[in-house]
Amino acid sequence: MIRSLLFSIFFFSGIILISIVFLPALFLPKKIVLIGGKIMGYWSKICLQIFLSTRIEIKGKENIITNDKFFIASSHQSMFETFFFQTIFDSPVFVLKKELLKIPIFGWYLRKIGSISIDRNKIARDNLGFLDKIKLTVKSSNRPVIIFPQATRKAKDDREPFKKGVSRIYEHLQIKCQPIAINSGEVWPKSGKLSSNKTIVISILKVIEPGLETKEFLRTLQNNIYSELDRLS
Repeated sequence: MIRSLLFSIFFFSGIILISIVFLPALFLPKKIVLIGGKIMGYWSKICLQIFLSTRIEIKGKENIITNDKFFIASSHQSMFETFFFQTIFDSPVFVLKKELLKIPIFGWYLRKIGSISIDRNKIARDNLGFLDKIKLTVKSSNRPVIIFPQATRKAKDDREPFKKGVSRIYEHLQIKCQPIAINSGEVWPKSGKLSSNKTIVISILKVIEPGLETKEFLRTLQNNIYSELDRLS
C-alpha cells in the first residue's frame, strides 16, 4: 500500500513537473515537445523500478521495422504503454479517443504532437475523415502511427474481440503492421491495486505484411497478440 502510494505521488508529480517545464515548447517546433514525451516515458520506467521493483523486459527487438513505413497495433492494459512506447519507437503518433484532447495542458500537448482523435460516441461513418488524417501523417512523416485495437485499457485477462477500426487502417494505408503484446496490467491495471516485484513484458511480434484481406488481417492480428498474452500470463 505504501509503495503504491509513493509510486503514485512521485509518478504524477513528475509528469506534472515535466508538463510545466515544457509549456513554452507548445510555441516551439514539434520536436521539442516530443522530447518531453520521451522523458515522461523514461520517468514512468524509473518510478516503476524504484517504487514497485518492476522489471521491464522487451522481447523481439529484432522484429522492429526499420527503413519502411509501418503502423503499430498493441494490446492496452495500462497507462504505462502510452508513455513508454515513446522511448522504443520514434515518437509514435497516437490514435486516441477525442475526450483526451479536452484534458487541460495534457490535451494541448496531444494536439501539438499531432495525435489523431476518434469520437467513440459517433457511428463509424462520422469518423471516416480520421483515415485520411492517418494517411496524410504517414505520408508526410517517418513517425509510426500507433493504435490500440481494444479501444481502451482492458483487464489483463480480457479477450474481447478487436475493434474493426484497425483493419480499416491496415486496408487504407497498405503498409506493414507491427503487432505488440504487453502485460502491463499485471503491475499497473486500469482499476484495482498496483502490484510489486513483477515483470512487464513488451513483446514485439513478427510483422504482418500488407495485402491480406481485412477479415484475415484482423483475425491474424488478434490471434497473434492474444496468444502471446496467454503465454505471458
